[in-house]
Amino acid sequence: MKQMDIFSQLKTIFKGQHNIAITVHSNPDGDAIGSAFALCKVLIQLGHEATVLIPNMYPSFLSWMPQIETGVIFENQSKKAKDVLAVADYVFCLDYNSLKRSGALSDVIQKVTVPRVLIDHHVEPETDSFEYIYSDIKVSSTSEMIYILLKRLNLEHLIDNDVASCIYVGIMTDTGSFSYALKNPETFHIVASLVKVGIDAERIHRLIYDTFTENRLRLLGHSISNRMMVLNLFKTAIISLSLVDLNNFQYQIGDTEGLVNYPLSMEGINFSILITERKDQVRLSFRSKGSFSVNDFARVHFDGGGHYNAAGGNSSLGLKEVVSKLLKLLPEHAEQLNYVY
Repeated sequence: MKQMDIFSQLKTIFKGQHNIAITVHSNPDGDAIGSAFALCKVLIQLGHEATVLIPNMYPSFLSWMPQIETGVIFENQSKKAKDVLAVADYVFCLDYNSLKRSGALSDVIQKVTVPRVLIDHHVEPETDSFEYIYSDIKVSSTSEMIYILLKRLNLEHLIDNDVASCIYVGIMTDTGSFSYALKNPETFHIVASLVKVGIDAERIHRLIYDTFTENRLRLLGHSISNRMMVLNLFKTAIISLSLVDLNNFQYQIGDTEGLVNYPLSMEGINFSILITERKDQVRLSFRSKGSFSVNDFARVHFDGGGHYNAAGGNSSLGLKEVVSKLLKLLPEHAEQLNYVY
C-alpha cells in the first residue's frame, strides 16, 4: 500500500467513532510507550474509545509519562486486555513489525478478526499480518511517525503538552538522546515544534536519564569492569550478564537500558553486543556504528532484527553457549567489520 493511500485510509478510521486497542512490543521502550500514549490521547479527543495494551511491565523511568496509568499490562491483567480486544473495531500495532514481537499478547492479537493497523519504522515488516501498513524505515522513531500522521491528517491542533511530551520521549530515546538515527532534518523541525507546544525538554531528559538507582549504576560499573570482553581483532566488544549478575544488583526492568551503547564509545570498536540471561531464554542487543548491519546479523543468527545499526535477538542456548557461538561467528564477519568509522 502506498503511503498516500495509507494516510487516506487512516483518515477514514480517525473520522469514525470506534473501539480501538493500541498494542506495543514486549519489553516496551520509550518509543513504544511514547507513540502509543500520544496516539491514544488523540483518539480519545476525537471521540474514540482507545486503550493501550502493554505485554509486560515497562521500565520505572517511564512511569511518570502522561496517561500511562491507563495502560493495561497483559502479564498482570490478561482478562482485561482480552476484554478490550474482544470489543475492538481496530487493533493498532505500534513500534513492532512482527506479531511475535508483542510477546505474550501475540497469540491473542493473532486471533482477532478485526483489521490490524501497523505503524512502525523497523525494516522488513511482516506484511501478511496487517491489513493497514504505515511503515517508514527512514524515520527516527514510531513517535515521529505519529507526529507526521497527525500533521498529514490536519490534527496538529490536538497535540497538547501531554501528546507532545510522549512524542518527544519516543524521538529522544530512539535516537540515543539525539546521537544517532538523525539523517532526516525534519526530525529537528518536529522537535522544535514540540518545544513550541511547551514541553519541558530538560525535565523530560532528567526523568529518563538521571533517575538511576544505586544498584543500576553499580550494575553498569560491574558490567564494564568485569563482564566486558574486547576483541580488537574484530573491532567488537561483548558484555555478558548472567542471572546471578542481575540478581546481585537487584535487577529491575530497564536497568540495562542503554548499556549496549557504552562500548561503542571506545575508539576502534564498531560492533557492540549485550547478552543478558533470563529465566526462559538469553536476550541479545546489538549496536554498530558505520557500515555493519546488525539487523542482518540478528536476523540470520538470532531470530531477531530491528534497524541497520540497532537490533535485538533471542536464543534458547545457555549464556556460555551464546558467547561461544558469537566467538565462532565473528571471524566470518571480520572483513565486514574491518573499517574505520
